[in-house]
Amino acid sequence: MTLVAGIDSSTQSCKVVVCDADSGEVVRSGSAPHPPGTEVAPSAWLDALAVATRAAGGLDDVAAASVGAQQHGMVCLDRDGSVVRDALLWNDTRSAGAADRLVAEFGGPQRWADAVGVVPVAAFTAAKLRWLADAEPAHADATAAVCLPHDWLTSQLGGGGLDGLVTDRSDASGTGYFSAATGEYRTDILELAFRGRRPALPRVLGPAESVPVTTADGPLRPGTLLGAGAGDNAGAALGLDARPGDGIVSLGTSGVVSAVTTTAPRDPSGIVAGFADATGHQLPLVCTLNGAPVLAATARMLGVDLGEFARLALAAPAGAEGLVLVPFFAGERSPNLPNATGSLQGVTGSNLTRENIARAAVEGLLCSLRFCLDAITAQGTTVERILVVGGGGRSDAVREIAPAVFGRTVDFPEDGEYVARGAARQAAWALRPDGPAPAWTRPSARTFTAAATPEVYARFREAAELVLERP
Repeated sequence: MTLVAGIDSSTQSCKVVVCDADSGEVVRSGSAPHPPGTEVAPSAWLDALAVATRAAGGLDDVAAASVGAQQHGMVCLDRDGSVVRDALLWNDTRSAGAADRLVAEFGGPQRWADAVGVVPVAAFTAAKLRWLADAEPAHADATAAVCLPHDWLTSQLGGGGLDGLVTDRSDASGTGYFSAATGEYRTDILELAFRGRRPALPRVLGPAESVPVTTADGPLRPGTLLGAGAGDNAGAALGLDARPGDGIVSLGTSGVVSAVTTTAPRDPSGIVAGFADATGHQLPLVCTLNGAPVLAATARMLGVDLGEFARLALAAPAGAEGLVLVPFFAGERSPNLPNATGSLQGVTGSNLTRENIARAAVEGLLCSLRFCLDAITAQGTTVERILVVGGGGRSDAVREIAPAVFGRTVDFPEDGEYVARGAARQAAWALRPDGPAPAWTRPSARTFTAAATPEVYARFREAAELVLERP
């Protein structure tokens, strides 16, 4: 049996899976937590990887490995390859003002969308580089190369050094200075962001390309192949075996909707990000700030656990008798309403029941994700099949109500470490780079259907418009 390893270095933790390269069957696995915060020493990722690797029984018997990781972020390296300062993660918002200034300086949202398929927000590396140039110019001057978390981990596993920095299209497309449509860096945008500085960037590998491990100091044997790696959303899509026509809804702390397609979007609103996937296709993506915690917060208010919350929601009729919840509990970025709050509308003396409140919370959350899906399809992407993953997808209420809100059949794959599985599948692809991605068995899924309820979504859109109109 030939073994491959997939590594998922997420915001919260590091997960390692070792799989059979031919079938994708998970042979063993391990995990370890990451430290909290939005600014982290990259060495902490290596420490967590070491612990997760030991828990997985080691990696000295794998033929190839690959890293999927949290997207965006900023890792700055000096000429010796040492880290200049702690990495800023995607969820560090101190670069929000820098993003706004960059949008204006480059000529506005439409020019950004045409150039690189995205309009910068605080998460993107370009915005973080501008913040660094203005707030910490000495650190900016010391930066000889800039990379992303998965790039840095791949380099450390391979042997280190600036010459060994590699990335892939999916992660590069979240920087703000790489075009998923053309497959090229925009160094003019990099220089604009970094106030005229032009640090080295990782070499962009194709989906099946790899580099060899050259050091004996890490968990992998010298000669082991290191795949190109991927951003976490692209890694999950590969782990799910998502194909053109598939839409993926990830319902975790946030809500993320993406779709595999051959069409590169250019959305000047900035709602749809023009990312790439890990197979050579495009992965237009919309991220919300409000995911499964909306359900948890409402259940807490009702004084019930999540199981009873789901029972209450399913006991109410579709549409919650006119009660509508707009779930902007943490502000929102899709649409961009950072200071927004949630809103419960349509309240009457007869419909204000525990059941209707629970139903309105589920419907409101799913309608916000339907808004994201509609934004993607408006960019020319066809979605024929929806897959829902993440902790929020375990709710019986979400499973029963989602098909009615989305207006189509919805698949709920079994629980799995899909980012790590996608990285492992990419590693297996690196062993046979002249062919297609390995034909691993698709994860089993439960399929749910329901009659569409367009009036529920229409009422949600009306309620959300009222939030948009607030002074």
